[in-house]
Amino acid sequence: MEKCAGSPSAGGSYPQKNAEILSSQYGINLFLAGLLLTFAWAVHAVGISKSHLLSYLITLMLIQLLWMLWYLCRSCTQRRLIRDKDTHAGARWLKCGITLFAVITLILDSFKIGYYIDFSNCLSPTEGIFPVTHAVHTILQVYFLWCHAKDVIQSFKTLERFGVIHSVFTNLLLWTNGVLTESKHQLNEHKERLITLGFGNITIVLDDHAPQCNCTTTTLCSIFSQGIYYLYPFNIEYHILASTMLYVLWKNIGRKVEHHQQHKTPFKFHGITVGMIFGLIVLTSTIAIVVVYLIQIGRSKIKSELALTMFYLHAIFVLALMCTAGIVALLIYRLEDRSLDNSKNPARKLDAELLVGTAAGSWLLSWGSILAIICAQAHPKYTWYNLPYSILVIIEKYIQNLFIIESIHREQDKVNDDIKTLRIVTISRGSTLSLTPSYKEIYNGRAAHDSGEVPCLFKGSICGRENGGAKEETSQENSSVMHSTSDFSFYSRNSVTNKRRVLKNIAAFLFLCNLSLWIPPAFGCRPEYDNGLEEIVFGFEPWIIVVNLAMPFSIFYRMHSAASLFEVNCKT
Repeated sequence: MEKCAGSPSAGGSYPQKNAEILSSQYGINLFLAGLLLTFAWAVHAVGISKSHLLSYLITLMLIQLLWMLWYLCRSCTQRRLIRDKDTHAGARWLKCGITLFAVITLILDSFKIGYYIDFSNCLSPTEGIFPVTHAVHTILQVYFLWCHAKDVIQSFKTLERFGVIHSVFTNLLLWTNGVLTESKHQLNEHKERLITLGFGNITIVLDDHAPQCNCTTTTLCSIFSQGIYYLYPFNIEYHILASTMLYVLWKNIGRKVEHHQQHKTPFKFHGITVGMIFGLIVLTSTIAIVVVYLIQIGRSKIKSELALTMFYLHAIFVLALMCTAGIVALLIYRLEDRSLDNSKNPARKLDAELLVGTAAGSWLLSWGSILAIICAQAHPKYTWYNLPYSILVIIEKYIQNLFIIESIHREQDKVNDDIKTLRIVTISRGSTLSLTPSYKEIYNGRAAHDSGEVPCLFKGSICGRENGGAKEETSQENSSVMHSTSDFSFYSRNSVTNKRRVLKNIAAFLFLCNLSLWIPPAFGCRPEYDNGLEEIVFGFEPWIIVVNLAMPFSIFYRMHSAASLFEVNCKT
């Protein structure tokens, strides 16, 4: 009988599991084809031009647009139906973040359109079609994510799996294209700066993809060409955020959602003043360091060395503060006795996997720098600061990942702590057990509802008067219990409140620190390029390949950590 009962369930899930496997393989092949096309363009492969790559990306975006329009139209016709929602997916702050990045991406597209108009005589038409298609794609995709990121799709599941996974890998390819374009620009600037640091033995060959014709308006061309590369970091973050939100939507297809009350977690500035102040100091100083670094690096050997030394000292100080804050938070968690939420949650699982996975990018660069310092024959003075910096990067990510992952898995209190304490203390006084309602009844205000009585715990004097002198002793005893309970409850409440205030300040401080550490690599402040020691030990081309592969993950880690810490701050 058990086999017969289980068989339909197994048979019903088998086609959907096949659909999941088939759709994932379709997406991977779609991505690999685009990745090889991108690589072929990057290395100037024979017969492959930028127009071929852009045509492929345009086709993928158009297919995704058709699927999103079909899904939106079908949703409008079925808007009266009650649908399951994943309350953990597509948080409002995440939607606001992706909207901000999307707006800046639209500005980037407008710059590309202007750049194409100025160089239209020698550029392929695809370079004009691509930003227009990308702008439409961005607008519709943000609207789609705002309206449907929480959906748990239960109809047309096989078709929807292919549509969603196509959207995931389309965004990943657009992210790859943005990373490669921005990395090539950074590499060209790095090659020009290496000579000033005294590394003349490195061959300087610029990878130039500039159009071979004159601009119609020189001033506008300069604004467009320079402005594009300052906007790419936001475009890169937009596509990786979109792909993660779509991936959660894909994992939720056909899922059975547990219906339970979702606790709202609004963000409040109250109680996090200290963390915000210290975080803003770090953010302001980081922006100043980046500005000075970009001005000084490459001007002369002395100025470049001073810029690198300044960067390392500032980063060492910030990372040490972050390690200390993370350790304090973990110690507070060890003192608390709260269970972990192990329920199935695709969004939370993806957050944890991304934290550890993308941290590997920074760890790879840090271990490369440590090995270079150990093996190098000559050590300029500024390179020694790289050793504590690299070690702290590794340790800080270990500690921060532990803090964030434990924070997002901790259960929220379902009942006020004071009421639990009140119940425990009152029960411990055996003489008042019969007079005290349960804390659920106190919380809901329904104590003695059926009999119409007023709980004597709160109205001891009234009960005493109504029931005569025989109750006065009980009333006085209840009064004394209330005093002792209030004292104990007040102490417990203050202890819990103080711990949570410290945790919220730590989360706010780490949030701003991660935003601060996102800024330098995202806007061209990359000592891994400019240090020069790693290129000598590993060779120029091998180390540049390692940096270009690892840096995008390192940059994404900081933004993803900031988003996770914002959620932790709201939840604490």
